[in-house]
Amino acid sequence: MNGGRLGDALVGAAGNVAGTVVDPRQGLSHLRAALSGRTLVTVAAGLVVGYLLARSRRRR
Repeated sequence: MNGGRLGDALVGAAGNVAGTVVDPRQGLSHLRAALSGRTLVTVAAGLVVGYLLARSRRRR
């Protein structure tokens, strides 16, 4: 997956999350449909790495 497609997927997912605030039931349905397995793993890995970096910097 190239960087352009990843960015598009993340922006689309962020838009779906914003839509969830307005209409939770339909927003969650769109969010589930928009996230593929690869995108979900990429986002989850990014969150874990971000958490570990923030935790290591806080200990200093």
